[in-house]
Amino acid sequence: MSVFLGIDVSTTATKALLADATGRVVAVAASEYPYDTPRPLWSEQDAALWWTGATAAIRAVLAQAGLTGADVAAVGLTGQMHGLVMLDEHGQVLRPAILWNDQRTGAQCDAIRARVGRERLIQLTGNDALTGFTAPKILWVRDNEPEVYARVRHMLLPKDYVRLRLSGAYAMDVADGAGTLLVDVRRRDWSAEVLAALDLPRAWLPPLFEGPEVTGRVTAEAAAATGLKAGTPIVAGGGDQSAQGVGVGAVRAGIVALTLGTSGVVFAASPMPVIEPEGRLHAFCHAVPGRWHMMGVMLSAAGSLRWHRDTFAPEQSFDALVAPAADVPAGCEGLLFLPYLTGERTPHPDPLARAAFVGLTVRHGLPHLTRAVLEGVACGLRDSFELMKAAGLPPVEQVRVSGGGARSALWRQILADVLNVRLVTVNTTEGAAYGAALLAGVGAGAWSSVDAACEACVTVTGEVMPQPEAAAAYEPVYQHYCGLYPALKPTFQALA
Repeated sequence: MSVFLGIDVSTTATKALLADATGRVVAVAASEYPYDTPRPLWSEQDAALWWTGATAAIRAVLAQAGLTGADVAAVGLTGQMHGLVMLDEHGQVLRPAILWNDQRTGAQCDAIRARVGRERLIQLTGNDALTGFTAPKILWVRDNEPEVYARVRHMLLPKDYVRLRLSGAYAMDVADGAGTLLVDVRRRDWSAEVLAALDLPRAWLPPLFEGPEVTGRVTAEAAAATGLKAGTPIVAGGGDQSAQGVGVGAVRAGIVALTLGTSGVVFAASPMPVIEPEGRLHAFCHAVPGRWHMMGVMLSAAGSLRWHRDTFAPEQSFDALVAPAADVPAGCEGLLFLPYLTGERTPHPDPLARAAFVGLTVRHGLPHLTRAVLEGVACGLRDSFELMKAAGLPPVEQVRVSGGGARSALWRQILADVLNVRLVTVNTTEGAAYGAALLAGVGAGAWSSVDAACEACVTVTGEVMPQPEAAAAYEPVYQHYCGLYPALKPTFQALA
Protein backbone atom coordinates (compact mmCIF):
# COMPACT_ATOMS: atom_id res chain seq x y z
CA MET A 1 0.00 0.00 0.00
CA SER A 2 1.45 3.37 -1.03
CA VAL A 3 0.48 6.34 1.15
CA PHE A 4 1.46 9.98 1.54
CA LEU A 5 2.31 11.53 4.89
CA GLY A 6 1.22 15.06 5.78
CA ILE A 7 2.82 16.60 8.88
CA ASP A 8 1.24 19.71 10.46
CA VAL A 9 3.44 21.48 13.02
CA SER A 10 0.87 23.66 14.80
CA THR A 11 1.13 25.82 17.91
CA THR A 12 -0.34 23.17 20.22
CA ALA A 13 0.39 19.81 18.56
CA THR A 14 2.08 18.09 15.66
CA LYS A 15 -0.38 16.09 13.56
CA ALA A 16 0.55 13.26 11.19
CA LEU A 17 -1.93 12.16 8.51
CA LEU A 18 -1.72 9.34 5.98
CA ALA A 19 -3.70 9.52 2.72
CA ASP A 20 -3.72 6.93 -0.04
CA ALA A 21 -3.60 7.38 -3.81
CA THR A 22 -7.39 7.87 -3.96
CA GLY A 23 -7.20 10.69 -1.41
CA ARG A 24 -8.79 8.62 1.35
CA VAL A 25 -7.53 9.45 4.85
CA VAL A 26 -6.06 6.22 6.22
CA ALA A 27 -5.10 7.38 9.71
CA VAL A 28 -4.45 10.51 11.80
CA ALA A 29 -2.41 10.92 14.98
CA ALA A 30 -1.22 13.90 17.01
CA SER A 31 1.22 14.71 19.78
CA GLU A 32 0.44 17.75 21.94
CA TYR A 33 2.78 20.23 23.61
CA PRO A 34 2.62 23.65 25.32
CA TYR A 35 3.92 27.07 24.41
CA ASP A 36 5.26 29.73 26.76
CA THR A 37 4.28 33.32 27.55
CA PRO A 38 7.30 34.45 29.61
CA ARG A 39 6.18 38.10 29.58
CA PRO A 40 3.02 40.02 28.61
CA LEU A 41 2.63 40.06 24.80
CA TRP A 42 5.32 37.36 24.38
CA SER A 43 4.71 33.90 22.88
CA GLU A 44 7.57 31.43 22.53
CA GLN A 45 8.13 27.72 22.00
CA ASP A 46 11.01 25.28 22.32
CA ALA A 47 11.75 23.99 18.80
CA ALA A 48 12.68 20.59 20.23
CA LEU A 49 8.98 20.07 21.01
CA TRP A 50 8.17 20.04 17.30
CA TRP A 51 10.68 17.30 16.59
CA THR A 52 9.65 15.10 19.51
CA GLY A 53 6.02 15.73 18.56
CA ALA A 54 6.73 14.78 14.95
CA THR A 55 8.53 11.56 15.82
CA ALA A 56 5.75 10.52 18.21
CA ALA A 57 2.96 11.40 15.76
CA ILE A 58 4.64 9.64 12.81
CA ARG A 59 5.21 6.44 14.77
CA ALA A 60 1.64 6.57 16.11
CA VAL A 61 0.01 7.09 12.70
CA LEU A 62 2.02 4.26 11.11
CA ALA A 63 1.05 1.93 13.96
CA GLN A 64 -2.60 2.99 13.75
CA ALA A 65 -2.66 2.23 10.01
CA GLY A 66 -0.75 -1.03 10.40
CA LEU A 67 1.89 0.22 7.96
CA THR A 68 5.65 0.66 7.94
CA GLY A 69 7.83 3.50 6.73
CA ALA A 70 8.38 1.58 3.48
CA ASP A 71 4.70 2.20 2.63
CA VAL A 72 5.15 5.99 2.70
CA ALA A 73 5.89 7.26 -0.81
CA ALA A 74 6.51 10.90 0.13
CA VAL A 75 6.23 13.40 3.00
CA GLY A 76 4.65 16.88 2.91
CA LEU A 77 5.07 19.55 5.58
CA THR A 78 2.85 22.36 6.82
CA GLY A 79 2.51 24.29 10.06
CA GLN A 80 2.14 27.53 11.95
CA MET A 81 3.41 30.47 9.94
CA HIS A 82 5.74 33.36 10.80
CA GLY A 83 7.57 31.76 13.78
CA LEU A 84 11.25 32.70 13.99
CA VAL A 85 13.77 29.88 14.48
CA MET A 86 17.39 31.08 14.73
CA LEU A 87 20.23 28.58 14.37
CA ASP A 88 24.03 28.72 14.54
CA GLU A 89 26.53 27.40 11.97
CA HIS A 90 26.03 23.83 13.24
CA GLY A 91 22.23 23.98 13.00
CA GLN A 92 21.76 24.31 16.76
CA VAL A 93 18.80 26.41 17.94
CA LEU A 94 19.98 29.62 19.64
CA ARG A 95 16.84 30.70 21.51
CA PRO A 96 13.17 29.70 21.85
CA ALA A 97 11.19 30.33 18.68
CA ILE A 98 9.18 33.58 18.65
CA LEU A 99 5.69 32.59 17.47
CA TRP A 100 3.09 34.05 15.13
CA ASN A 101 0.95 35.34 18.01
CA ASP A 102 3.80 37.21 19.73
CA GLN A 103 3.07 40.95 19.99
CA ARG A 104 6.34 42.46 21.23
CA THR A 105 7.57 43.96 17.94
CA GLY A 106 5.57 47.17 17.49
CA ALA A 107 8.69 49.36 17.42
CA GLN A 108 10.35 47.08 14.89
CA CYS A 109 7.29 47.25 12.61
CA ASP A 110 7.58 51.04 12.66
CA ALA A 111 11.29 50.75 11.84
CA ILE A 112 10.57 48.50 8.85
CA ARG A 113 8.01 50.94 7.46
CA ALA A 114 10.52 53.79 7.91
CA ARG A 115 13.38 51.93 6.22
CA VAL A 116 11.51 50.41 3.29
CA GLY A 117 8.62 52.88 2.99
CA ARG A 118 5.15 51.63 3.86
CA GLU A 119 3.73 51.78 0.32
CA ARG A 120 6.85 50.21 -1.18
CA LEU A 121 6.78 47.46 1.45
CA ILE A 122 3.16 46.58 0.63
CA GLN A 123 3.85 46.55 -3.11
CA LEU A 124 6.92 44.33 -2.73
CA THR A 125 5.79 41.89 -0.07
CA GLY A 126 1.99 42.16 -0.40
CA ASN A 127 1.68 43.08 3.27
CA ASP A 128 2.12 45.85 5.80
CA ALA A 129 4.52 45.28 8.70
CA LEU A 130 2.54 43.51 11.44
CA THR A 131 3.77 42.15 14.74
CA GLY A 132 2.93 38.58 13.74
CA PHE A 133 5.37 38.46 10.82
CA THR A 134 8.92 37.10 10.96
CA ALA A 135 10.98 40.11 9.86
CA PRO A 136 10.08 42.31 12.88
CA LYS A 137 11.06 39.43 15.17
CA ILE A 138 14.53 39.28 13.58
CA LEU A 139 15.00 43.01 14.21
CA TRP A 140 13.79 42.60 17.78
CA VAL A 141 16.48 39.99 18.48
CA ARG A 142 19.08 42.27 16.87
CA ASP A 143 17.94 45.18 19.04
CA ASN A 144 17.51 43.30 22.31
CA GLU A 145 19.69 40.16 22.21
CA PRO A 146 22.85 41.15 20.31
CA GLU A 147 24.79 38.21 21.74
CA VAL A 148 22.29 35.80 20.18
CA TYR A 149 22.13 37.73 16.92
CA ALA A 150 25.91 37.60 16.55
CA ARG A 151 25.80 33.79 16.43
CA VAL A 152 22.98 33.46 13.85
CA ARG A 153 23.86 31.70 10.58
CA HIS A 154 20.48 30.24 9.57
CA MET A 155 16.81 31.22 9.97
CA LEU A 156 13.87 28.86 9.48
CA LEU A 157 10.14 28.66 10.11
CA PRO A 158 8.69 26.02 12.48
CA LYS A 159 7.84 23.29 9.96
CA ASP A 160 11.17 23.85 8.23
CA TYR A 161 13.01 23.03 11.44
CA VAL A 162 11.26 19.64 11.34
CA ARG A 163 12.35 19.39 7.69
CA LEU A 164 15.94 20.03 8.80
CA ARG A 165 15.72 17.26 11.38
CA LEU A 166 14.15 14.88 8.85
CA SER A 167 16.48 15.54 5.92
CA GLY A 168 19.41 17.70 6.98
CA ALA A 169 18.29 20.23 4.34
CA TYR A 170 17.77 23.95 4.86
CA ALA A 171 14.72 24.73 2.71
CA MET A 172 11.42 26.61 2.77
CA ASP A 173 8.35 26.76 0.55
CA VAL A 174 7.52 30.05 -1.11
CA ALA A 175 4.04 30.25 0.46
CA ASP A 176 5.37 30.12 4.03
CA GLY A 177 8.30 32.31 2.99
CA ALA A 178 5.87 35.00 1.88
CA GLY A 179 4.74 35.25 5.51
CA THR A 180 8.19 36.40 6.63
CA LEU A 181 7.75 39.89 5.04
CA LEU A 182 11.05 39.28 3.22
CA VAL A 183 9.75 37.81 -0.06
CA ASP A 184 8.98 39.68 -3.27
CA VAL A 185 5.60 38.04 -3.86
CA ARG A 186 5.53 38.81 -7.58
CA ARG A 187 8.96 37.25 -8.19
CA ARG A 188 8.37 34.41 -5.66
CA ASP A 189 11.86 34.88 -4.24
CA TRP A 190 13.64 36.72 -1.44
CA SER A 191 13.51 40.49 -1.89
CA ALA A 192 17.02 41.89 -2.26
CA GLU A 193 15.57 45.37 -1.73
CA VAL A 194 13.91 44.57 1.61
CA LEU A 195 16.94 42.60 2.85
CA ALA A 196 19.24 45.50 1.98
CA ALA A 197 16.96 48.06 3.64
CA LEU A 198 16.87 45.98 6.84
CA ASP A 199 20.56 45.01 6.62
CA LEU A 200 19.81 41.28 6.79
CA PRO A 201 22.21 38.74 5.22
CA ARG A 202 20.76 36.73 2.33
CA ALA A 203 23.06 33.84 3.32
CA TRP A 204 20.98 33.24 6.46
CA LEU A 205 17.87 32.42 4.43
CA PRO A 206 17.23 28.98 2.89
CA PRO A 207 16.40 28.40 -0.78
CA LEU A 208 12.71 28.66 -1.66
CA PHE A 209 10.72 25.89 -3.39
CA GLU A 210 7.23 25.48 -4.83
CA GLY A 211 4.83 23.38 -2.74
CA PRO A 212 5.13 20.00 -4.54
CA GLU A 213 8.90 20.24 -5.20
CA VAL A 214 11.19 17.73 -3.48
CA THR A 215 13.52 19.51 -1.03
CA GLY A 216 15.39 16.51 0.41
CA ARG A 217 15.10 12.95 1.63
CA VAL A 218 14.75 11.27 5.00
CA THR A 219 18.18 10.58 6.50
CA ALA A 220 19.19 7.33 8.17
CA GLU A 221 19.22 9.10 11.55
CA ALA A 222 15.70 10.49 11.05
CA ALA A 223 14.49 7.11 9.81
CA ALA A 224 15.65 5.51 13.07
CA ALA A 225 13.82 8.19 15.07
CA THR A 226 10.53 8.19 13.14
CA GLY A 227 10.10 4.75 11.59
CA LEU A 228 10.14 6.23 8.09
CA LYS A 229 12.32 4.71 5.39
CA ALA A 230 15.64 6.39 4.67
CA GLY A 231 15.55 8.08 1.28
CA THR A 232 11.82 8.91 1.35
CA PRO A 233 11.34 12.21 -0.53
CA ILE A 234 10.14 15.29 1.36
CA VAL A 235 8.29 18.01 -0.57
CA ALA A 236 8.28 21.71 0.27
CA GLY A 237 4.63 21.81 1.41
CA GLY A 238 3.15 25.12 2.53
CA GLY A 239 2.23 27.34 5.44
CA ASP A 240 -0.89 26.19 7.26
CA GLN A 241 -3.29 28.48 5.42
CA SER A 242 -2.06 27.65 1.90
CA ALA A 243 -2.01 23.93 2.76
CA GLN A 244 -5.54 24.30 4.16
CA GLY A 245 -6.50 25.88 0.85
CA VAL A 246 -5.16 22.83 -0.98
CA GLY A 247 -6.92 20.54 1.49
CA VAL A 248 -10.35 21.98 0.65
CA GLY A 249 -9.64 22.54 -3.04
CA ALA A 250 -9.32 26.35 -3.01
CA VAL A 251 -6.63 26.30 -5.67
CA ARG A 252 -8.13 28.29 -8.54
CA ALA A 253 -9.81 31.64 -9.01
CA GLY A 254 -13.49 31.73 -8.06
CA ILE A 255 -13.26 29.21 -5.22
CA VAL A 256 -12.89 30.78 -1.77
CA ALA A 257 -12.14 28.90 1.45
CA LEU A 258 -13.82 30.17 4.62
CA THR A 259 -12.52 28.67 7.85
CA LEU A 260 -14.81 29.21 10.84
CA GLY A 261 -12.54 28.19 13.70
CA THR A 262 -11.53 30.10 16.83
CA SER A 263 -10.39 32.71 14.36
CA GLY A 264 -11.99 33.23 10.97
CA VAL A 265 -10.06 33.07 7.69
CA VAL A 266 -11.18 34.03 4.19
CA PHE A 267 -8.76 32.57 1.63
CA ALA A 268 -9.02 33.23 -2.11
CA ALA A 269 -6.71 31.84 -4.80
CA SER A 270 -5.66 33.95 -7.76
CA PRO A 271 -3.67 33.38 -10.97
CA MET A 272 -1.82 36.63 -10.32
CA PRO A 273 -0.76 38.61 -7.25
CA VAL A 274 -3.61 40.86 -6.10
CA ILE A 275 -2.44 43.36 -3.48
CA GLU A 276 -4.79 45.48 -1.38
CA PRO A 277 -3.14 48.94 -1.56
CA GLU A 278 -3.51 49.68 2.16
CA GLY A 279 -2.26 46.25 3.25
CA ARG A 280 -5.55 45.43 4.98
CA LEU A 281 -5.50 41.95 3.42
CA HIS A 282 -2.59 39.53 3.31
CA ALA A 283 -1.24 38.75 -0.17
CA PHE A 284 0.90 35.61 -0.22
CA CYS A 285 2.24 33.11 -2.73
CA HIS A 286 0.10 29.95 -2.87
CA ALA A 287 1.45 26.44 -2.29
CA VAL A 288 0.26 25.80 -5.87
CA PRO A 289 3.09 26.62 -8.30
CA GLY A 290 2.58 29.91 -10.11
CA ARG A 291 -0.43 31.00 -8.06
CA TRP A 292 -1.09 33.45 -5.26
CA HIS A 293 -3.76 34.03 -2.65
CA MET A 294 -5.36 36.83 -0.67
CA MET A 295 -6.35 36.27 2.92
CA GLY A 296 -8.39 38.12 5.50
CA VAL A 297 -8.26 37.14 9.17
CA MET A 298 -10.67 37.98 11.99
CA LEU A 299 -9.41 37.02 15.42
CA SER A 300 -12.61 35.90 17.20
CA ALA A 301 -14.98 33.97 14.94
CA ALA A 302 -16.16 30.72 16.50
CA GLY A 303 -14.21 31.99 19.50
CA SER A 304 -16.94 34.62 19.90
CA LEU A 305 -19.62 31.94 20.15
CA ARG A 306 -17.54 29.96 22.64
CA TRP A 307 -17.11 33.08 24.81
CA HIS A 308 -20.85 33.77 24.55
CA ARG A 309 -21.75 30.21 25.62
CA ASP A 310 -19.17 30.05 28.41
CA THR A 311 -20.28 33.43 29.78
CA PHE A 312 -24.07 33.30 29.51
CA ALA A 313 -25.03 29.63 29.26
CA PRO A 314 -22.12 27.41 30.33
CA GLU A 315 -24.47 24.52 31.12
CA GLN A 316 -25.79 24.34 27.55
CA SER A 317 -24.39 22.57 24.52
CA PHE A 318 -23.72 24.69 21.46
CA ASP A 319 -26.63 23.02 19.66
CA ALA A 320 -29.03 23.81 22.52
CA LEU A 321 -27.81 27.40 22.70
CA VAL A 322 -28.10 28.05 18.96
CA ALA A 323 -31.44 26.33 18.27
CA PRO A 324 -33.74 29.10 19.65
CA ALA A 325 -31.83 31.71 17.62
CA ALA A 326 -33.41 30.26 14.47
CA ASP A 327 -36.73 31.83 15.54
CA VAL A 328 -35.22 35.32 15.80
CA PRO A 329 -35.66 37.40 12.61
CA ALA A 330 -32.66 38.50 10.54
CA GLY A 331 -31.16 41.59 12.14
CA CYS A 332 -32.19 40.54 15.68
CA GLU A 333 -34.74 43.31 15.94
CA GLY A 334 -32.08 46.01 15.94
CA LEU A 335 -29.33 44.26 17.92
CA LEU A 336 -25.73 44.22 16.62
CA PHE A 337 -22.62 42.44 17.87
CA LEU A 338 -19.08 43.65 17.16
CA PRO A 339 -16.85 40.55 17.49
CA TYR A 340 -13.54 42.14 18.49
CA LEU A 341 -13.08 40.19 21.73
CA THR A 342 -9.32 39.82 21.17
CA GLY A 343 -8.66 42.90 19.07
CA GLU A 344 -8.85 42.62 15.30
CA ARG A 345 -6.68 42.15 12.21
CA THR A 346 -8.94 42.47 9.11
CA PRO A 347 -10.05 45.06 8.18
CA HIS A 348 -8.87 46.97 11.26
CA PRO A 349 -5.40 45.89 12.45
CA ASP A 350 -6.08 47.18 15.96
CA PRO A 351 -5.12 45.29 19.12
CA LEU A 352 -7.15 47.81 21.15
CA ALA A 353 -10.43 47.09 19.32
CA ARG A 354 -13.06 45.62 21.64
CA ALA A 355 -16.32 43.70 21.34
CA ALA A 356 -19.74 45.24 21.93
CA PHE A 357 -23.46 44.53 21.85
CA VAL A 358 -25.18 47.61 20.42
CA GLY A 359 -28.93 48.22 20.38
CA LEU A 360 -30.00 46.18 23.43
CA THR A 361 -33.56 46.68 24.67
CA VAL A 362 -35.81 44.85 27.10
CA ARG A 363 -37.24 42.94 24.12
CA HIS A 364 -33.95 41.12 23.62
CA GLY A 365 -33.30 37.80 25.32
CA LEU A 366 -30.62 35.13 25.11
CA PRO A 367 -31.75 33.87 21.65
CA HIS A 368 -31.35 37.42 20.28
CA LEU A 369 -27.88 37.70 21.80
CA THR A 370 -26.92 34.35 20.32
CA ARG A 371 -28.12 35.23 16.85
CA ALA A 372 -26.43 38.63 17.08
CA VAL A 373 -23.12 36.85 17.71
CA LEU A 374 -23.64 34.61 14.65
CA GLU A 375 -24.57 37.61 12.51
CA GLY A 376 -21.76 39.80 13.83
CA VAL A 377 -19.15 37.18 12.94
CA ALA A 378 -20.72 36.82 9.48
CA CYS A 379 -20.48 40.60 9.00
CA GLY A 380 -16.85 40.53 10.14
CA LEU A 381 -16.08 37.88 7.53
CA ARG A 382 -17.92 39.90 4.89
CA ASP A 383 -15.42 42.71 5.50
CA SER A 384 -12.73 40.51 3.94
CA PHE A 385 -14.92 39.68 0.94
CA GLU A 386 -15.63 43.37 0.33
CA LEU A 387 -11.92 44.24 0.48
CA MET A 388 -11.08 41.43 -1.94
CA LYS A 389 -13.76 42.57 -4.36
CA ALA A 390 -12.47 46.15 -4.25
CA ALA A 391 -8.88 44.98 -4.77
CA GLY A 392 -9.82 43.27 -8.02
CA LEU A 393 -10.09 39.62 -7.07
CA PRO A 394 -11.95 37.50 -9.69
CA PRO A 395 -15.68 36.99 -8.97
CA VAL A 396 -16.58 34.42 -6.32
CA GLU A 397 -18.29 31.29 -7.70
CA GLN A 398 -18.34 29.20 -4.55
CA VAL A 399 -17.35 29.49 -0.89
CA ARG A 400 -16.10 26.30 0.76
CA VAL A 401 -16.71 26.47 4.51
CA SER A 402 -14.93 24.40 7.15
CA GLY A 403 -14.04 24.55 10.83
CA GLY A 404 -15.95 23.83 14.01
CA GLY A 405 -18.45 26.66 13.56
CA ALA A 406 -19.45 25.32 10.15
CA ARG A 407 -21.17 22.37 11.82
CA SER A 408 -24.09 24.69 12.65
CA ALA A 409 -26.71 24.65 9.88
CA LEU A 410 -28.12 27.97 11.11
CA TRP A 411 -24.70 29.65 11.03
CA ARG A 412 -24.07 28.33 7.51
CA GLN A 413 -27.39 29.82 6.36
CA ILE A 414 -26.64 33.16 8.02
CA LEU A 415 -23.23 33.22 6.32
CA ALA A 416 -24.78 32.46 2.93
CA ASP A 417 -27.35 35.25 3.44
CA VAL A 418 -24.94 37.91 4.78
CA LEU A 419 -22.32 37.14 2.11
CA ASN A 420 -25.01 36.52 -0.54
CA VAL A 421 -23.01 33.62 -1.98
CA ARG A 422 -23.36 29.90 -2.59
CA LEU A 423 -21.85 28.17 0.43
CA VAL A 424 -20.75 24.52 0.24
CA THR A 425 -19.18 21.91 2.49
CA VAL A 426 -16.64 19.37 1.24
CA ASN A 427 -15.65 15.84 2.17
CA THR A 428 -12.25 16.78 3.63
CA THR A 429 -12.08 17.85 7.26
CA GLU A 430 -8.41 17.52 8.20
CA GLY A 431 -7.37 20.79 6.58
CA ALA A 432 -3.68 21.65 6.43
CA ALA A 433 -2.32 18.16 7.15
CA TYR A 434 -4.47 16.76 4.35
CA GLY A 435 -3.28 19.48 1.98
CA ALA A 436 0.33 18.64 2.86
CA ALA A 437 -0.35 14.97 2.06
CA LEU A 438 -1.83 15.93 -1.33
CA LEU A 439 1.24 18.07 -2.09
CA ALA A 440 3.40 15.06 -1.20
CA GLY A 441 1.35 12.92 -3.59
CA VAL A 442 1.86 15.43 -6.41
CA GLY A 443 5.59 15.48 -5.69
CA ALA A 444 5.66 11.67 -5.83
CA GLY A 445 3.81 11.62 -9.16
CA ALA A 446 0.50 10.18 -7.94
CA TRP A 447 -1.27 13.19 -9.50
CA SER A 448 -0.01 15.31 -12.36
CA SER A 449 -0.70 18.61 -10.61
CA VAL A 450 -2.23 20.12 -7.48
CA ASP A 451 -5.36 20.89 -9.48
CA ALA A 452 -5.62 17.24 -10.52
CA ALA A 453 -5.15 16.08 -6.93
CA CYS A 454 -7.90 18.38 -5.64
CA GLU A 455 -10.25 17.44 -8.47
CA ALA A 456 -9.76 13.74 -7.71
CA CYS A 457 -9.97 13.95 -3.92
CA VAL A 458 -12.11 16.93 -2.84
CA THR A 459 -15.84 16.70 -3.47
CA VAL A 460 -18.79 18.89 -2.46
CA THR A 461 -21.00 17.25 0.18
CA GLY A 462 -23.60 19.94 0.88
CA GLU A 463 -24.86 23.29 -0.34
CA VAL A 464 -26.55 26.35 1.15
CA MET A 465 -27.97 29.01 -1.14
CA PRO A 466 -28.71 32.56 0.03
CA GLN A 467 -32.38 33.33 0.70
CA PRO A 468 -33.26 36.48 -1.28
CA GLU A 469 -35.42 38.05 1.46
CA ALA A 470 -32.85 37.43 4.19
CA ALA A 471 -29.97 38.60 1.96
CA ALA A 472 -31.86 41.85 1.29
CA ALA A 473 -32.61 42.28 5.00
CA TYR A 474 -28.92 41.96 5.87
CA GLU A 475 -27.77 44.78 3.58
CA PRO A 476 -28.74 47.61 5.98
CA VAL A 477 -27.60 45.47 8.94
CA TYR A 478 -24.13 45.20 7.40
CA GLN A 479 -23.99 48.95 6.72
CA HIS A 480 -24.86 49.67 10.36
CA TYR A 481 -22.21 47.12 11.42
CA CYS A 482 -19.58 48.93 9.33
CA GLY A 483 -20.31 52.15 11.22
CA LEU A 484 -19.64 50.66 14.66
CA TYR A 485 -15.83 50.52 14.68
CA PRO A 486 -15.25 54.13 13.51
CA ALA A 487 -17.80 55.36 16.06
CA LEU A 488 -16.38 53.34 18.94
CA LYS A 489 -12.65 53.52 18.20
CA PRO A 490 -12.04 56.62 20.39
CA THR A 491 -13.81 54.88 23.27
CA PHE A 492 -11.75 51.70 22.77
CA GLN A 493 -8.55 53.74 22.90
CA ALA A 494 -9.65 55.63 25.98
CA LEU A 495 -10.61 52.42 27.80
CA ALA A 496 -7.29 50.77 26.91
